[in-house]
Amino acid sequence: MRALVVDPTLRFAADHPDPAIVPGESIVRVSLAGICGTDIEITRGYMAYRGVPGHEFVGRVVESSNPDLRGKRVVGEINAACGRCSFCRADMGRHCPDRTVLGILGRDGAFADYLRLPDRNLLALPDSIPDEVAVFTEPFAAAHELFEQVRLAPKDSILVLGDGRLGAMVAMAMAGRGYKPLLAGHHPEKLKRLSSLGIRVRMEREVADRFDCVVDCTGHGAGFLRAIELVRPRGTIVLKSTAAAGASLNLAPVVINEITVVGSRCGRFAPALEAMERGGFDPRPLIDAVFPLEDGVAAMAAAALPSNFKVLLRAS
Repeated sequence: MRALVVDPTLRFAADHPDPAIVPGESIVRVSLAGICGTDIEITRGYMAYRGVPGHEFVGRVVESSNPDLRGKRVVGEINAACGRCSFCRADMGRHCPDRTVLGILGRDGAFADYLRLPDRNLLALPDSIPDEVAVFTEPFAAAHELFEQVRLAPKDSILVLGDGRLGAMVAMAMAGRGYKPLLAGHHPEKLKRLSSLGIRVRMEREVADRFDCVVDCTGHGAGFLRAIELVRPRGTIVLKSTAAAGASLNLAPVVINEITVVGSRCGRFAPALEAMERGGFDPRPLIDAVFPLEDGVAAMAAAALPSNFKVLLRAS
């Protein structure tokens, strides 16, 4: 099959091995895949990953031991847990120590014609959600994870740091729940686009207020430092960024100001899909380009440009 492969640099392969069917897992033919910041970091050495990257996708099941899945248009949760350990028994498979992660850890991902995931990870899509919206399910679910981890009051002041893909998803998810976050970034054109979607925006250098909750979506280690500056005493910082490069930290203000720091990663897909079905979430204005799979190296370069929000790969 065709695939993008990291080994260790990114290349296109026309003859990468097809995934083999195994009991309890399904083969999905990928239709669309989205490039995110984690994929870009992987090409820079994050997780020392080797294989096919990509974890945001929509596709159709072509092989499965589960007859209810065959032929279904699906999205899939990316953490493939063992199902046996104490974390899995506590319904925390996303933290299973023996898990593989689609396109990130020990499992080939979505930048290919086909991928394989456990049957239990796959969710059938309603006809009302088109592919160009469904491909955003994974980052939208990651944004929704906030609501399971942090108790927000209706009147809380909320700042989203970062005007990229994830920051946009977090701000849109919060707006869908009735909150009114302020999104701060460094790119006027991106802020203008987000403002046209009804999101309150401001250049980050102009932000001096303190907020009840600051969500770091910058993708940089320095984002945490900025969040510490902008959160009020006894406020909450939510870290959504994963970056290969770290930053020097002085954690004394976290202690002095009694700041709560929450790490937030993947989210459950079902609540995200329910929110999509209810309407009011249309990320398609964020799509800057759709590349064919064979042009995936160029697509990854385009996704890394600060001016672009979302670049997609079309596999079929």
